[in-house]
Amino acid sequence: MSKDGFRIKITHEKKGRKALRNRVSSGEYLAFLSVKYEVNPDEFFYALISAEENQKSKCENLSIECRGKTRDKVIFLILKGSKVVAQFPVLRGFLLEQSNPIKNFMETDLPRRYLIKKNRGSHSLLIRDLRTGMSHVNLRAKVLEIPRPRLVVTRFGNCASVAHALIADETGTIKLCLWNEQINSVSHGDTIQIEDARTSTFRGERQLSLGKTGTLSNIEDSGYQLKEVHSPREE
Repeated sequence: MSKDGFRIKITHEKKGRKALRNRVSSGEYLAFLSVKYEVNPDEFFYALISAEENQKSKCENLSIECRGKTRDKVIFLILKGSKVVAQFPVLRGFLLEQSNPIKNFMETDLPRRYLIKKNRGSHSLLIRDLRTGMSHVNLRAKVLEIPRPRLVVTRFGNCASVAHALIADETGTIKLCLWNEQINSVSHGDTIQIEDARTSTFRGERQLSLGKTGTLSNIEDSGYQLKEVHSPREE
């Protein structure tokens, strides 16, 4: 990347951070930084106070510098190593709170949305959350039914066995499309882990398929206990 291109990138990043801060309060933004950089909110708050008094402080993997003061604000620069994380003003009244005010903002929109985005694709979803067109779906479920496989001719002209197993968690059921050796890899009653699947609609019903990259494994021996689920026929 050229020097001009690098400057443009840095400028855009700074503008993005500034726009973000302008939309949220200092407390929410500090809570977001605490979550993003995995620092304890109590230690973070007291590191800000220490930086105001001593010009500099450390909080786990972050360095905090006091860059200026006005009558009612303190301007902080926060770095991770040599990388600038943020520079913004905090009201003196915020720093004078008796209890850590950052904690009051940990469940606000910005840190919560960051955690959802961070965890998306790495944690198991629930069946009720699945929508047609989703990809990279991770899911834990129980196998309720595996119908007799049927022989089909694929679009490539090959013969293959396919079965649409019914799987469930505590929030609902969905069909799982199994091909060939996948069919015999699980049994009725198994608890399974599905990774990197995708959702689609077949004959008006939602279904999961593994495609070329998806995986399926039995986790019965992992100690994981799924909440009790029932087949619709048992209800």
